[in-house]
Amino acid sequence: MYRGRFAPSPTGPLHAGSLVAALASWLDARAHGGAWLLRIEDVDTPRCVAGADRVILGQLAACGLVPDEPPWWQSQRGGAYADALQQLADAGRAYPCACTRRDIEQALAARGAAHERFAERVYPGTCRNGLAGRPARAWRLRVEGRVHWHDRRLGEAGQDVAAEVGDFVLKRADGLWAYQLAVVVDDAAQGITDVVRGEDLADNTPRQILLQRALGVPTPRYLHTPLVLGADGHKLSKQNGAQALDLADPLAALRTAAATLGLPRLGARGVADWLASAVAAWAGIIAG
Repeated sequence: MYRGRFAPSPTGPLHAGSLVAALASWLDARAHGGAWLLRIEDVDTPRCVAGADRVILGQLAACGLVPDEPPWWQSQRGGAYADALQQLADAGRAYPCACTRRDIEQALAARGAAHERFAERVYPGTCRNGLAGRPARAWRLRVEGRVHWHDRRLGEAGQDVAAEVGDFVLKRADGLWAYQLAVVVDDAAQGITDVVRGEDLADNTPRQILLQRALGVPTPRYLHTPLVLGADGHKLSKQNGAQALDLADPLAALRTAAATLGLPRLGARGVADWLASAVAAWAGIIAG
């Protein structure tokens, strides 16, 4: 059975870009006759805003997007993440790291690898063979090889994770769980079969596939949706001035999100009627 999810971070209210991802994941679940789940990704507690999770739940409900099961909060899932990290460590796939960001930048600079804005800092493997007497700060996954996957919208993709990312963090130096580990553990625990999310998260997919393989859990199908861009040409976000959704007219907000997804303009008497038409339109798109 199809099981999809929407997994926002409660760093503030949903904005126009968030609604595109939420609507796409809901439509895909409904078009497949499946379940739609909601997970609040609040592991990065310093960035979370008190009460934002409840605001998000209210915004989704105003748009007729109600989860089929009670929502999960990642902040309540630390035990599951610890078990997964222990499994990886026992298998020799995870190791402790003593490096600071400055250590990594200096090691890369010594190799002549300048850091470009928005580009990944490729971990140089300094602690792969031990800490050399330094105290552990974080935990990393030992990465091997290239990953290939298929995206339902973007097509075939691949990445040499070792060369382009390096051994990535599973538990941060501040003691918080890394997004990559939390999302993989929770997708497996919730039985997620299909991940529908924004295209900005596509570059996370190969890391998550490596983790899925290392933990012995299934790999979902992926569909990455078009992005809503801000005035600076980058993904719309609170950092570049994204405003909270105006839900004085939820139907207008849904129609705007649907246009980004390539759905035709649909006549409707209200939110529920519009959503039913949108499911039919989405089913036609994915069938084609």
